[in-house]
Amino acid sequence: MNLSPLDEFPIHQTPAPVSWPATSDRNFYDRSYFNVLDRGGRFMALTGIGYYPRLGVKDAYFVVRRGDTQTAVHLSDAIDDDRLQQKVNGYRLDVVEPLQEMHLTLAATEGISADLRWRGLFPAALERHHEMLTERRVTLQACRFAQVGTWEGWIDVDGERLTVEHDTSVASRDRSWGIRPVGEPEPAGRPDAAFRGMWWLYLPLAFDDYQLFLILQEDPDGHRTLYDCTRRWRDGCVEQLDGVRVTVHYTSGTRIPHGAHVEFMNRAGDRICLDVESKLYAPIAFGSGYGGDSTWAHGTWKGGPFTQRVHFDMTDPEVMARAPFSLIDHVAAAVVTESDGRTSEGAGLFEHGVIGPHHPSGFADWTDTAG
Repeated sequence: MNLSPLDEFPIHQTPAPVSWPATSDRNFYDRSYFNVLDRGGRFMALTGIGYYPRLGVKDAYFVVRRGDTQTAVHLSDAIDDDRLQQKVNGYRLDVVEPLQEMHLTLAATEGISADLRWRGLFPAALERHHEMLTERRVTLQACRFAQVGTWEGWIDVDGERLTVEHDTSVASRDRSWGIRPVGEPEPAGRPDAAFRGMWWLYLPLAFDDYQLFLILQEDPDGHRTLYDCTRRWRDGCVEQLDGVRVTVHYTSGTRIPHGAHVEFMNRAGDRICLDVESKLYAPIAFGSGYGGDSTWAHGTWKGGPFTQRVHFDMTDPEVMARAPFSLIDHVAAAVVTESDGRTSEGAGLFEHGVIGPHHPSGFADWTDTAG
């Protein structure tokens, strides 16, 4: 066990140095995720940095979708004990003001660079704990907070400069830590209960007066294993929304949505409607290292300082055939219609995926698509 600068502060939760996780589970992780969403749908970026103490690895990624291409750079290195300096090779994340302002830079790496400043539009919100279990072990047990905001700065891809401004961008971010599968595959042992599939919807959206969070996870039969829906107002009021019903609008022949209609009600029983429209999308398994990514997985040891660039042609049918096995992030334009007919416009992230069967959506097996 090694000491770190954080051990000077009264923040310990266990009788061990701060950099030593309370659990010995190899799948312990501590990670940030950001998106950069151009409101007009000209481009979008997905990026993040993660630490995996039990694997001895830290890594980062930066994914850019523009036009018909999606390009990603991966960065990886051995972990260090100074968690106040979040960096992997040329990727660096500085906390300027906790829970409010961040500075993210990527030195020129495989033709991609960036200099971006995040500003939160509303306070960060702690989400409901997320857990998934098999017959014999925990596969996911995570704590996460989320926030909507904007960016200012630039992204450069092979000399093409993408300008990002606070009034033309919208974004969401999350910080999560806990247990989830990372690194190289583990020995299987005796077969456990098989993964049957999942339906997922996540909507962190920014409006003038409030931020709206909707998170839903369902099994193939439509049973909700995770559910939370709130409006969080500037004055700190948190409004619980219930009775959520979702209709996802899929592009024919695919599982890729072009929009969704959501209905819910407030405590008084007033019915409220939310409509979201996709302006641009990026499958997160195309270069970000999340589940289903064939190019790279978070926490994988690459032997030391490592960078890699991958490229995806979004017009290639063979590439797009893998999209149904991924969550997909969208730039979303949103409209909320109150029970009295008043409307408000917003924007943010529309994240959705149907992995495997989902009978309420009409997907009977792993290969079904929308009619």
